[in-house]
Formats: sequence, structure tokens, C-alpha cells
Amino acid sequence: MFLIVTRNFPPDLGGMQNLMEGLSNALLNHGPVKVFADYSDNSEVYDQNSKLNIQRVAGLKIFRKYRKANLIKEFMEQNELRASFFDHWKSIENIENEMLKKNKSFCLIHSKEINHPVGSSLHKRVLNALAKADHVIANSRFTKELAMKLGVKNVTVINPGCNYPISVNDEAKSFANEIYGQSSPKLITVSRLDGRKSHQNILMTIKNLLPKFPKLKYVSIGDGDERKNLEKLKRELKLDNNVKLIFSSTEQEKVALLEQSDVFVMPSVVYKKSVEGFGITYIEAASYGTPSIGGIYGGEGDAIKSGQTGYLCNGNDLNALYDTLSKILVNDHYKELGTNALNFSKNFSWNIIVKKYIELI
Repeated sequence: MFLIVTRNFPPDLGGMQNLMEGLSNALLNHGPVKVFADYSDNSEVYDQNSKLNIQRVAGLKIFRKYRKANLIKEFMEQNELRASFFDHWKSIENIENEMLKKNKSFCLIHSKEINHPVGSSLHKRVLNALAKADHVIANSRFTKELAMKLGVKNVTVINPGCNYPISVNDEAKSFANEIYGQSSPKLITVSRLDGRKSHQNILMTIKNLLPKFPKLKYVSIGDGDERKNLEKLKRELKLDNNVKLIFSSTEQEKVALLEQSDVFVMPSVVYKKSVEGFGITYIEAASYGTPSIGGIYGGEGDAIKSGQTGYLCNGNDLNALYDTLSKILVNDHYKELGTNALNFSKNFSWNIIVKKYIELI
């Protein structure tokens, strides 16, 4: 049996939630899986429809983590495990070493959550927690290098798997047709609206590209702290006809828009201490034959082969972003890159990725 301990799990939305769900379901092909996850709204409905054995832990955060640790200890004492997997250093922090020694343990790292000043109390907690795991799994080469600089040892890179592509229903296809209309080229971003994702620079670049591509349409899916600023900038740049900001969408609407898009644009930058550890959304886009433009500061190089499945550029540099988008759009170059991206995305099938974990057990 495999044990999954996670703070991030569906029906909550997000990259980490998708990763832990994908890993859990992939492990089912190799044995029974028990998941300990934090309670969230509507989790009962999700759990009833899942093939996984999921136990939710509710309550105030300060007490929940200790209650969860005790429940996990009891489960580990009563069951024979092949391996245990933790989504975050905080998920393994309160698990006793003697329990972890009974089987192989894995703790996943993603960059932001370990990026604390050397010598700080949080940095010491990270090192102590990760030292408990047999294998620390970084989501990219960038994250591994960051971890090693911070003093983390025995780091292995295993990129996240991808749950996509999923089939798109007719209703969602009609929705996407209505959004895009007769526009060309079609650009898209799927992410939270925060400072790291460079939405403001994308909008300004769209404005500069319109003389070359007057029928261009850009769609952003996601919500966040930058919402009001982006709405204001969109009005100031008079982009109502060329930019659609969608703050909430269904999964089907999202994948329908991805399927019909020509280029995925998310040139992430460093924002405070936050940096893109990998970027599974680039692979999700690639699974629909859509190439990507990503940033140069984080782990995007594992998800985008620059010049082959898309391009990496400096999201802080408007000239660089303009030149990169022009290069990918002129002469429909995105079509060739999209074919390459689709083939590349197959390397991230969970059936392939999970075997890398199994080999370490």
C-alpha cells in the first residue's frame, strides 16, 4: 500500500492539487493508495466519486496538523506500506522518524516553499523536515539547484506528470468558438493573476502587436490580486475587442479554449521570493498542440524546449516579449512548434512519470 499525505488536493484547484491527484491515481496501477488530505468545501462529493481511499482532516490549522500527524501515525502502525509521499515539508515535519523508517518516504519540493533566508528559523525547519525523507523530489533542475544551495541533500528531479489532454465536449467547444470568433492568432494564459505571471506586460505587448496582427485575440483565465489593475490597464490601452479576461471557468471551458489557442503565454518573473518552479500549465497546453512562451528565471526550461516547443524570454523586458511573440507568430511558426510540443508532452504522461518513483522504492 502507498500512503499520500497532502495539504493540497481536489476539489480545491491549483497545480499542486492536480499533481497530488495525478500521482495518487497513477500509483493505483501499482497497488492500493490511502490519502490523508485536508478538508475542503465539496470534498464529500469528490471523495465519493474517486477511486482513491481518502480520509479528510478538518479543524483549525494550528490543531489540524497535529491531529493529522496522529492519525497518520496510527495508520502507519496498523498497515504495511511500500512507500509514503508528502506534498510539502510541512506535511512530513510532524511525522515521527521511527514511523518513516519502516518504508521509503518521499517529500516533494517546488521552489517557493523552501526559499527562505539561510539561517532563519523557517530555513532550519525546512532542512530538519526534509532530512526525514529518504528521497527529496524536486519538480525541476532549477528547484534542485536552489535546494542544494540552501543546504538540502539527496535531491532527485522528477518532473510533475500531466493529467491532460482530456476530451472536450461540444458545449465547451461552442463556448470557445464564441470567445475567439474569427480572431487570429489566438493567445492564452491560464494562471492566477499575480505579479509573478507578467500579465501587465503581456497586455502592453498585445497593444504593440496589433498593427501587425489586427485580428489577434488574447484570453486570460484566472483570478487574483492583480484583477483590478489588469482591468484598468485593459481599459486604458483600449483592448476591449482584443482581450478577454475570464475570472472563473469550468474545466471544460478551460480546455476548450486551450485546444483552440495558437500560443500559450506565461513569461513568469521573480516576484518577491516567488519564482516558477516548473510550470505544469506549459505541458497542459502542449498536450493540445499549443506551444508556449515562458520565463527565464525558474524551472520553465524543463517544461519548454526553447526553439523547439516554444521559447523562453525575459518577462520583465517588453522588447524581448514583443520580439519573441513576433517570432512565434510570423509565418505561423507556432504550428511547427505546436507539433513538437504535442510530441514532447507525451513524456509527461503519469504512466511514465510514476515509474520514476517506483524505481526509487
